[in-house]
Amino acid sequence: MQKPLKTICFGEILWDKFPDGKALGGAPLNVALRLLSLGADSSIISRLGNDALAAETKKELDSYGINQSLIQTDDTLKTGIVDVKLDDSGSASYTIKKPVAWDEIALTEENKKEVAESDLFIFGSLACRSTNSKETLYELINHAGTTVFDVNLRAPHYELDQVIELLRMAEVIKMNDNELEEICSYLKFDMNSLKDGLIFLSEFAGVNTLCVTRGSEGAILLHNDNIYSCDGYPAKVIDTVGAGDSFLAGLLFQLFLNNNPEQALHFGCALGALVTGKKGANALIPQEAILEMIEKG
Repeated sequence: MQKPLKTICFGEILWDKFPDGKALGGAPLNVALRLLSLGADSSIISRLGNDALAAETKKELDSYGINQSLIQTDDTLKTGIVDVKLDDSGSASYTIKKPVAWDEIALTEENKKEVAESDLFIFGSLACRSTNSKETLYELINHAGTTVFDVNLRAPHYELDQVIELLRMAEVIKMNDNELEEICSYLKFDMNSLKDGLIFLSEFAGVNTLCVTRGSEGAILLHNDNIYSCDGYPAKVIDTVGAGDSFLAGLLFQLFLNNNPEQALHFGCALGALVTGKKGANALIPQEAILEMIEKG
């Protein structure tokens, strides 16, 4: 029997506040929950406040069955909140409160040990907006096996010099097309196409796996000197919250278990499309529905 893929995500757990209610989220948590639903041994290193929202968070996480042993408690700062606005197409914009508990994630012997024993250590740029969480992340990267950087730029909470540092620390990178263009421009590379940018950035960062998402138009993947493309799958969009996170979870799950890059790319794109057709980031998506969408093309 194949051993489950062991994954650890690092960073924000927060509540997305929509005009008509709230939903538990945060990109690292969304990735962790989706990996768990696919069958990975998945957990997250984060920090919550000692407040009513933290209690609600833990109760909801219990319902998913995810390991909470690496989630810390802060007695001073509150649990994270984000105000989300959706435009007419369902695309989201975010106002992220600061400071909150996940800005103060502490380094512990337990999280160093767990990261060292994991197959994949997945992180983004947002948790680096504060010194303490950034320093914890940098140290954990030193203990990790395969490092995955989900770029996930959220203005004004990043500096491109720091993003460049993280690109060079990673072995797998995922970003969207706008982020690729912004980073290439910052590096003074005149990008004529996504493929050009993909090749340039993979060589600059020294990585063999780099994926760029294109919204409803799918994604493009460079893996071991080969380039794969998927034009996406049709979806009736309710909102796009968490679609990229689920895409990444699907891509990683398939890529590192089956080592079939083209299949992994299509699996991630189909999963992301299905998520846009449901409210929130963490709706239940059976694997059968993903495979059925791929089969229908």
